[in-house]
Amino acid sequence: MNHCQFLTYGLLKLFLTEIINNGLSDDDKLLCSYYMKTAVFWVIQQNTIPHWCPQNLLGCFWVCFKLILKWVYEGVCPNFFIPDNNMFLSKIHGIKQHQLFIRLYELYEKGLAFLLYSPSNRPYIINVLHKPRLSICTDKLTLISEAEFDIYLYNEILSHNTLNKLYMQGCMRYLHKIEQMIGSPLLTKYQVLLLQRLTASVLQYTAFILHMKTCIHKNKLMYIADKISCHMLKLAAKFGCITDMLYTAMYYYKTLRYKEVLSIVKGIKVILKQPYVIYWDNVDREMYTEAVRGQSWSTKIRQALARDIKLINEIHYISELIPEQQSDLNNHISELSVPPYILLYMLEILCYRHVDKMRAQTALDDLQTLVHYDQGQLIELDYRDISWQILGICQQMTGNLQAALYSYSQTRTNSQNANSYNYQNYYIIVQTLFQLIFVCKLIYMNDI
Repeated sequence: MNHCQFLTYGLLKLFLTEIINNGLSDDDKLLCSYYMKTAVFWVIQQNTIPHWCPQNLLGCFWVCFKLILKWVYEGVCPNFFIPDNNMFLSKIHGIKQHQLFIRLYELYEKGLAFLLYSPSNRPYIINVLHKPRLSICTDKLTLISEAEFDIYLYNEILSHNTLNKLYMQGCMRYLHKIEQMIGSPLLTKYQVLLLQRLTASVLQYTAFILHMKTCIHKNKLMYIADKISCHMLKLAAKFGCITDMLYTAMYYYKTLRYKEVLSIVKGIKVILKQPYVIYWDNVDREMYTEAVRGQSWSTKIRQALARDIKLINEIHYISELIPEQQSDLNNHISELSVPPYILLYMLEILCYRHVDKMRAQTALDDLQTLVHYDQGQLIELDYRDISWQILGICQQMTGNLQAALYSYSQTRTNSQNANSYNYQNYYIIVQTLFQLIFVCKLIYMNDI
């Protein structure tokens, strides 16, 4: 049994103990927990339930209960291991069988409301019956909304999304293992979701590693490698989350395809504005439920999940972030995390610098407003430092050295990003400012 199937069996046992056999003597107790377990086995075997998941726990229970009701009506409970062996034959027959069926059928007519007779389940079932959007959180035996459960699940999945020190051979081994695991009947739905998340990450990392290995060539090999990398990134985006398209955008920027980058950025910004999109814990729960209620987790991830962009520091994504990554490596930090909204604006600024200077300045103003005034909605507290750093980088590239100096100074000195790269930037900016002051003095003296 997987976790949900085991919980269904547990719910059937509570139903048996607290409702069916409640108040009966041992001689009058016709049903036992082994019959409950057998019912779960047969329902699993016959693929009666397509989705064994916590949100469908009561539905799974109801299917098993109806099977038990059918067995009592027919007087036949086939042993799971020896189907010809009728386990009701010596115990449930005649008048006792009839009385048991009448009792179970009365419960059947009440629907799932009969679980209110169970003291253990009553507090939770009341809320479920009055609020159909609620589902049971099976770990804590509390009621949470579908959105709350999914947020918890996504955070768990993304916490396992670190693949450090990947090389080409390592990526190929990962992909080979994933290929072997796909389609395995032993995988639970949670494991499938985690496998999907890891597959997307491996494809993204492989695409950039392949480019790093082949960009020095100026022949057909580089062209073929580029096609493969693009294909892997698009494939990863198809079953990844919304912001996974940013890896494709970074690759396009790295290969000088600025219009394609801007097209991707524009599309992602439109989606991220939707209130049903989950970013950390920020989401409109009601809108999320309306938008993706009842859909598979794979679909929910593609349509309604945004995550921070994880950059393995040994892989070069875009040249403007290489100094940050190198500084992290010097401090034994293997991964750089960037909020998706910050990276969106950064890519927009970098691309518009080549095609439209006015729009580049508008994007820079938007980035500055976001970094200065965000209250933790779009930038997590842990990522404030890298956000200030990126703002400083963009300001420095556009020649606004005084603003860049201020942005760099906002980085906390005790953070992972308050490192030698900061001091290097300070030195360059201060030196440039002194040069500007000297030139201004010369101009002033000449005018006099």
